[in-house]
Amino acid sequence: MEVGGEEFAVGVVISAKTTLGEEFEGQIVSFDRPSNLLEGVGRAERGERRNVRVIKANYIQDFTVVGKYDDPLDPAACVLDLAAIHAREEAALRQAEIEAERIGVGVTPEAQRLFDALSKTLPVQWNKTDIVVMKEVRVCSPYLPENVSGGTSAANERVKKVLDFERKRLHVRVPGQF
Repeated sequence: MEVGGEEFAVGVVISAKTTLGEEFEGQIVSFDRPSNLLEGVGRAERGERRNVRVIKANYIQDFTVVGKYDDPLDPAACVLDLAAIHAREEAALRQAEIEAERIGVGVTPEAQRLFDALSKTLPVQWNKTDIVVMKEVRVCSPYLPENVSGGTSAANERVKKVLDFERKRLHVRVPGQF
């Protein structure tokens, strides 16, 4: 497909219909001949978000040239909410750190499964290879009820009970693993 002798010239605004019957209008931002990919942005008023569309040129059934603008990527016309982008980045980094703290280093897969199971009902964290529950009860390797220490007797008994239950439950779900 050619536009005025040029293949999908950058800056040209087209109105197109795809082979699936979808119609859209947008300005061509780039066209990659080897992959036959066309990238365009939808029209928007100043300050509004614009849709970006990437489509294989062979899926365009018909198009007409609406107009041509000089620079489709003019920074003055592009709107990026940098505060929102930075906030999303910070939230993603915080979430990644939280998830990384939940992975035990130098522990067996069984220990990690027990940690994950305990974390569903109790607040837990790793302290090297020990599981610390409710910031006071410690479960040491091999993570049996008799390896539970610290904390009040009620907290200690609660952790032993949950640990025993989770070991039995995991043993039933994953035979041959324990």
